Amino acid sequence: MTTCSVPLNPVPGPRGLPLLGNLPEFGRDPLAFLTKLRDEFGDAVRWSLGPRQSLFLSHPAHITELLAAREQMYDILEIGWAFKRVVGQSVIMSKGDDWRRKRSLVQPTVRPRQVKTYATTMVDCARRAADRWRDGDRIDVHREMALITQRVVLRSLFGNDLGDRTGALAEAMNVAEHVIGAELRSMTLFMPGWVTTPARRRLRAAVATIDGEVHRLIRARLRGPADAEEDRDDLLSRLLAARDEDGRPLSPREVRDEAVTLWAAGHETTSTALTWMWHLLSAYPSVRDRLEAELDRVLGGRPPTIDDHDRLTWTQQVVKESLRLYPPAWLLAGVARDGATLGGTRVPARTIVWCSQWTTHRDPRWFPHPAAFRPERWDADGPDAVTDHAWYPFGGGQRTCLGARFAQVEAVLLLATLAQRFHLDLPATEVTPRVGLLLQPATPLVATLRARR
Repeated sequence: MTTCSVPLNPVPGPRGLPLLGNLPEFGRDPLAFLTKLRDEFGDAVRWSLGPRQSLFLSHPAHITELLAAREQMYDILEIGWAFKRVVGQSVIMSKGDDWRRKRSLVQPTVRPRQVKTYATTMVDCARRAADRWRDGDRIDVHREMALITQRVVLRSLFGNDLGDRTGALAEAMNVAEHVIGAELRSMTLFMPGWVTTPARRRLRAAVATIDGEVHRLIRARLRGPADAEEDRDDLLSRLLAARDEDGRPLSPREVRDEAVTLWAAGHETTSTALTWMWHLLSAYPSVRDRLEAELDRVLGGRPPTIDDHDRLTWTQQVVKESLRLYPPAWLLAGVARDGATLGGTRVPARTIVWCSQWTTHRDPRWFPHPAAFRPERWDADGPDAVTDHAWYPFGGGQRTCLGARFAQVEAVLLLATLAQRFHLDLPATEVTPRVGLLLQPATPLVATLRARR
């Protein structure tokens, strides 16, 4: 466990309302509120989310210590009924021995060696989309990116794109993500599960659609020949074949929870990240020119493969810098247990300790000119080393995102495949982020396609 050398000196933040605390101000504009805590109060600020006492961290040293100790000294924050309804008791919601067992079973399915096997699927899905595009067409960027990543994750997870059922499943997942994000910003976050609202009814229907299809696939696999799983190379088969150290498999319900979590995490996060990338590339033509020059030099007109990934260094830097400016996952939290400390200071039990990728990634102490899109920040031979956990779009510590490698490889290969063939020209207007479960553009980004000659 990391011991922080930077002392923690918490200060009180803005006064809140009785019972509600700072929830109204946080709910109106979470990004502005958290930035205010950092800029006006300091690196460790006490505030309240409704009735819950909170501590917001901005210094990477404290964030590093928090993330390293999340399993030992912090409980999972129960972030609302909607989120738990979707992901169930998957690895991201488990703790203790249950978490260790599930992580040991799920992690091998997304290790770098396994991710290599999905690279061809990633490129194929991007090429199919580009084959539909025509010079001069106008597209909703996020919708197009979501169609691609939805197909990638469904083929990687289930071995096919599910044919006619793909559309209904995609819509069900979109409803689930929207309801979760809305709940995060409102008082429904604290409502017990038995309280029914229109949004919760929509979520129940969406989860029923998702569960029906996932359980159908699980039953079909379990009814198949005993050696059939050995011939399959999708994530669902790997989850069903996994055994812990005692030889026990995941139960069908546990497989459902892990599969749906991998689906949700592997689809919308990457499509959101790619949407922001196209926005930034359109706004910074010199960055786009350098990207295209690299693609022409490395690929020579052919589609990329996993073997090209490490050679596409500027493409990787574009991805990293986009994730710095617009991290899809923008907030992390843990609930302190008895004995938790940060920077040598005791953290009262049950305090919610927060950190935000948005505010840390845009802190001028760690990133000069933080609002500027500068992929050269990530040059391997650059003069400025990035402070540990000043950049953490996938979290950190033992509970870092299991799909981080999958997501980064996917973003590089999809961007390379599409940028090789098209410019996506967007209007030169400011785009405001909309905060939900993920950080997405508040209004649709409509691009004009320009075929590269």
